[in-house]
Amino acid sequence: MSPCPKASRSSPAYMHKKTHLAEFMLLMVAIVWGINAPIIKLGLQFIPPQPYNVARLIVASIVALIVLWLSGSYRRVERADLWKFFRISAFGFFIFQLFFTEGIQRTTSGNASFMLCLMPVSVLLINKFFGLETITRAVVVGIACSISGIALIVIGAGREVSLAGNHLLGTVFILASQAGYAYYTVFSKELLERYSSYQVSAYLMLITTALILAISVPDVMRVRWNEVPGVAWSSVLFSGILALCVCNFLWIWGAGVIGTSRVAIFNNVSPVFAVITGYFLLGETFGPLQAAGAMCVFAGVYITRNRDRFFLRKEAGAPH
Repeated sequence: MSPCPKASRSSPAYMHKKTHLAEFMLLMVAIVWGINAPIIKLGLQFIPPQPYNVARLIVASIVALIVLWLSGSYRRVERADLWKFFRISAFGFFIFQLFFTEGIQRTTSGNASFMLCLMPVSVLLINKFFGLETITRAVVVGIACSISGIALIVIGAGREVSLAGNHLLGTVFILASQAGYAYYTVFSKELLERYSSYQVSAYLMLITTALILAISVPDVMRVRWNEVPGVAWSSVLFSGILALCVCNFLWIWGAGVIGTSRVAIFNNVSPVFAVITGYFLLGETFGPLQAAGAMCVFAGVYITRNRDRFFLRKEAGAPH
């Protein structure tokens, strides 16, 4: 006798397992994004920033469309939702892709790390302003712990933090990029009520690719693509297929499962794995401050996912 799908999928046991699966997948996303940073730097040695962005976005869009077709989950987009897809792409994922690439060239890695770790704060502010999700005390404490951890990692690595000269403009660009990704994280969730994660990811990726390509055509045309070495193409494929296509699908799906405020904190786990990767592959330092910072980041995740243990009385009536 087979179980009833509707009953099983709405049961507390099923939802509990789904939540744990989402958290595990988001941890994998953080690992891939941490590894992705040095791999992108490798590709940028041979391809300029915006053409590199275009190449990996095209790869990601092609793979996303193939997966959407194979999933059989496509449905016709309602006319009212066409604007939503464009808006979330234009003010969200496109802003992130554009300003992150430009900002990282103009400021220090320390500045970039500090600005990017504010993304969960931006998600909280957007949710608060639009009244989309309840902001719990545990989430706020967890985000504060993770930001403190990133600060320790930056200080321990001896990365420069400066607002002098071009660093100020670069820092503003990175700040804008994380705000764009927060916007993308929050508002992509509402599309999941009508479309599959595959379709939402594919459409947002495709629109963002078109927007980036539209402003980068002259730079793309100047690249001698036939002379790009294999190591750069490997960087493009890794970043396009895994970091962009797979990870952004899991990011959107995870937001639908555990909520945007909780999913955002996994953004601050990526620098931990970036530091660990740098230690093993590039011989970079990993001292006591970085270790303490990593512990703070994971403590923030733990507090967020086990919020009832810490704030049971305060938040007993809050929705999960």
